[in-house]
Amino acid sequence: MKSEFENLQHNDDFSYDVDSNSNKQVLKIYCDDALIAKKIKLKKSIRYFGVRNYQDFLTQD
Repeated sequence: MKSEFENLQHNDDFSYDVDSNSNKQVLKIYCDDALIAKKIKLKKSIRYFGVRNYQDFLTQD
């Protein structure tokens, strides 16, 4: 899902927010005011989360 997450992050139609707290970093991607994807980076672990049917938000490159 890494490349799909980057596709959402680089889309100008969506906004994103980054929250860092010591070893944990959370990046959230919003469409209008709805959360559609999230990346959690904790130490060396990276986890990706997306809403159901997040593929509908992807752009064709």
